[in-house]
Amino acid sequence: MSRPLADVAGSVRACRICRDAPRGRPLAHEPRPVLVVSDRARILIAGQAPGTKVHESGRPFTDASGDRLRSWLGVSSEEFYDPANFAILPMGFCFPGQDARGADLPPRRECAPAWRSALVAEMPQIDLVLAIGLYAQAWHLGASRAVSLTETVRDWRGIFSAGSVPHVLPLPHPSWRNTGWLRRNPWFEMELLPFLKTEIRCRLDRR
Repeated sequence: MSRPLADVAGSVRACRICRDAPRGRPLAHEPRPVLVVSDRARILIAGQAPGTKVHESGRPFTDASGDRLRSWLGVSSEEFYDPANFAILPMGFCFPGQDARGADLPPRRECAPAWRSALVAEMPQIDLVLAIGLYAQAWHLGASRAVSLTETVRDWRGIFSAGSVPHVLPLPHPSWRNTGWLRRNPWFEMELLPFLKTEIRCRLDRR
């Protein structure tokens, strides 16, 4: 790993702005930034924020959402956690806490403005971004995304072929909470996932 990338990643892991200089309420627990950076991986997984299990493990996607995501990608755990294959940058690096109903809060607003551009700039080899969920799609697609997540993901062909580098593929979050969405949108598994798996395998086999 290059020294500049390692330095930025180290600064992120030491970051406590959500507790010490928050935008709104401070984080109620000790921050534990979770990310995977790489100067070799061609694929960036742009997620939302760690959940409780990831906060405990310090490793991204160590939960049922991760199992579903790896199934979508067609990769093993060993392939997924190899930093030569995937970089993983959530929009919020720390578990944001939960609301009164037990649902995870949105990603902290401090993380992306403070760190995301610097991290992405140190990984110029990335040529595919998997934008998971509304917050990642807003950051990586900007005005080119649709009003709703469903419309944005449905337009995956146009977004992928828009000519931008890196290419972007929008995905729903692999949470169990989205099982109903998957049932209502069978085109996702029938059309998008085969394409996604082909693009992933192409990059892993050519590294």
